[in-house]
Amino acid sequence: MEIISAAVMLFLIMDPLGNLPVMISILRHIEPKRRRIIMVRELLIALVILLAFLLGGQNLLNFLHVSAETVSISGGIILFLIAIRMIFPQPGGVTGLAAGEEPFIVPMAIPMIAGPSVLASLLLLSNQEPGRTWDWVLAVLLAWGASFVILMFYEVFNRLLGEKGLKAVERLMGLLLIMMSTQMLLDGVRKFFQIGA
Repeated sequence: MEIISAAVMLFLIMDPLGNLPVMISILRHIEPKRRRIIMVRELLIALVILLAFLLGGQNLLNFLHVSAETVSISGGIILFLIAIRMIFPQPGGVTGLAAGEEPFIVPMAIPMIAGPSVLASLLLLSNQEPGRTWDWVLAVLLAWGASFVILMFYEVFNRLLGEKGLKAVERLMGLLLIMMSTQMLLDGVRKFFQIGA
């Protein structure tokens, strides 16, 4: 996988446009100056977690004796389920925070930015081509940077797209992610049968 396609995949999974309405509802009761500080802090925490998982993911897989095919198949399934939820969103809140309470790590850094599907994808990348770690670091930085811009200027995107526009973009991202997850699943199955043959 190339750096740009890996970055696009990670960006789609991070889904900053889909997370915008939730972010807005979390920060609604906090004064505007403080919102930016919270957003930068949560994004930086998420970046540290993503890079730590990318750099230490291979060691974790080795410790658990998990093969590349297993990671590819399970990663494809997880991404497929995430994509289905993006296309057919479930009603109900996801924050669990009291009004005015400031978020710290949960739910903004984890799981909204550095969620389980992003971490699973990083495991997959580090396992498939372990010699390209710095390429994957660059892909993470590109995806994170694009998410950073969107989330830091959330008011602009919210005004431009509106609630319906955000939902439409999220569903389009979900459709793209379904195609990528299906390819990942097929690659894992193909490798499994090649090894078994």
